[in-house]
Amino acid sequence: MKLASLPLGLAGRATVGFSKRVTGLADEILGEQAQRRTAEHLFSVLGQLKGGAMKLGQALSVFEAALPEHLASPYRQALTKLQSAAPPLPASSVHGVMERQLGEDWRDRFESFDDRPAAAASIGQVHRAVWHDGREVAVKIQYPGAGEALRSDLRQLARLAPMFKVLQPNFDVKQLTVELRERLLEELDYELEAATQRQFADAYRGDEQIRVPEVVHAGPEVLVTEWIEGTPIAEIIAEGTPQTRDRAGLLLTTLHFSAPKRAGLLHADPHPGNFALGDDGRLIVYDFGATARMPGGMPLQIGRLTRLTLDGKADEVLAGLRAEGFVPPDLEIDAEAVLDYLLPMLEPLGAEEFQFSREWLRKESTRLTNQHSEAYKLGKQLSFPPSYLLIHRVTMGSIGVLCQLGARARWRDILEDWLPGFDDPGRGEIRQ
Repeated sequence: MKLASLPLGLAGRATVGFSKRVTGLADEILGEQAQRRTAEHLFSVLGQLKGGAMKLGQALSVFEAALPEHLASPYRQALTKLQSAAPPLPASSVHGVMERQLGEDWRDRFESFDDRPAAAASIGQVHRAVWHDGREVAVKIQYPGAGEALRSDLRQLARLAPMFKVLQPNFDVKQLTVELRERLLEELDYELEAATQRQFADAYRGDEQIRVPEVVHAGPEVLVTEWIEGTPIAEIIAEGTPQTRDRAGLLLTTLHFSAPKRAGLLHADPHPGNFALGDDGRLIVYDFGATARMPGGMPLQIGRLTRLTLDGKADEVLAGLRAEGFVPPDLEIDAEAVLDYLLPMLEPLGAEEFQFSREWLRKESTRLTNQHSEAYKLGKQLSFPPSYLLIHRVTMGSIGVLCQLGARARWRDILEDWLPGFDDPGRGEIRQ
């Protein structure tokens, strides 16, 4: 019902805009006013719903960079607020969760506890506190009913899944939905998240580029970790210097490619609200609810096929994509056309230095989604293996953030350091 109010609210504001135009006000002023009110309504509705709906809003906030500026501008501020803020829970609800999870004497575990949330997310909010031993801590509390809300959202998604077959006939939508459901439901388990965060902390402890807060206490719906403050990436996107933007982009990309090798894990929720830049220049990583387990590191074929594409090895690329399940076995397709489809996406890796930008992302988005383009027609014929779902989600989300930052770097160097198969694409046989 709340989601249904979004188009109704927009229609109402459009009517108001029409009536005001009759009075002679400029179209562009009225349009901007109506869109800003709609954007605030969007933030309010998605923020109150939390669960899957707010998670969708957070995902949209990363991809606003792909929208034309005149459309994106009114929504940018409202959507990016979803990355770290939302209408808060009442203090009484917070206390109820703490009592259920830590006992009636829960306050004895803290020297102090701030009832006002410091940040909010899709299934929980974070409070600042001081642990009984004097350490400053962040206390993440799961919203009451968040589990059932998210499960309900995912059930609705499963019902809608057959519709996606119309858009992508070769996608195994059922398997993709199952994979997405399993990964998202893992985010409800704060004890699992704590184990994952400890694994990341062990891998990056003492690192000069990445910093992971230590876990202090974990329960099913309450997670207590070190409080580490920094400049939020969202703030750097809004007003950071070029040097700070480049630094943030470089470290985010380093985390993306180094974590599978160092921690056996992939951080799978790359929206800006989960990261900050510390005073010491390190990237602070806050949220580990969404991760992909990669005990063997990033799949070798990703690096291998990326490098073969850059080197123009069309036949080998097509054979590799077919072996991995991206090209259906019975599909006859031109290898050079596949290369033309992929190479523009890899432009940041082919250049000595490359600056991501909203303009570049809009250009690529248009190329891939314009129904009259060759790239769109070819993309409709491809498939998507469920095992690559989170890798794709992280890569696309990270690119969205890099474009918001406008970050410049030698991106190829990072892949040569951390991505198996990229530096030596001759290693490994194509799987049959």
